[in-house]
Amino acid sequence: MKDRILPLEGVRNFRDFGGYASRHGGHVKQGRLFRSGHYAEATHGDLQQIRQKRIAVQADLRRPDERERQPGKWSAPMTITHDGGREHEAPHHQFLTKVEADAEKAEAWMTDYYRVAPFKAHHRELFATWFGHLAELKDDEAGLVNCAAGKDRTGILCALTHHVLGVAQDDIHADYILTNEAVDVDGRLGEIATMFNAHIGKNYEPEVFRPFIGVRLPYLETAMGTIIGEVGSIDAYLTETLGVTEAQQDTIREKLLEG
Repeated sequence: MKDRILPLEGVRNFRDFGGYASRHGGHVKQGRLFRSGHYAEATHGDLQQIRQKRIAVQADLRRPDERERQPGKWSAPMTITHDGGREHEAPHHQFLTKVEADAEKAEAWMTDYYRVAPFKAHHRELFATWFGHLAELKDDEAGLVNCAAGKDRTGILCALTHHVLGVAQDDIHADYILTNEAVDVDGRLGEIATMFNAHIGKNYEPEVFRPFIGVRLPYLETAMGTIIGEVGSIDAYLTETLGVTEAQQDTIREKLLEG
């Protein structure tokens, strides 16, 4: 799993999410699907490596205010964005400022976010557009999903992409959890807590911030469970909620599976 992570200097959580076996036969091609955080702090060396990946389509899931605050130093030729969900400050910052939080409340807040994220109108629109572009990828092109940290919004869309490609649930979960290693949650927790506390004027213990900087499997299970509860299945969500046709899904599999 570790060899999926590309250790860049200013871009966090950049990794290949191909290579997994598919129930349709063979496995997902490597070098065709990537995921990451934002590109506002990308170094010259980072940009050189990223450009070698032939990324033609980028789904940037960040809100408009996030893109304005941290404009990327790189973007793909086709970059998909949305105009919804504008906030004056990151929602989890607002939560930590207004509430006397603890680790349990922070985890509950994140779980609630995953419950609603798949059905936000701007996410539905961008997810659908992503799959449309995947179906049109050329043989020498790759796709990238990113958000601010490359873990929550990105994690949901990558899990849906894996589902289309027939990746087993255990592998979907393993790829999702790999964020914790890629961003070195344990190693960076103290540093991030200090930064957050200074920004919001609080003095929270570092563990309060852990739910926000890493991922936990129940988060993704909440998102997928909510989808199933609302529309019956992941397949129904893809075809009925997002409008991704069976023909598009077949084409995506033809392009991105091998062996």
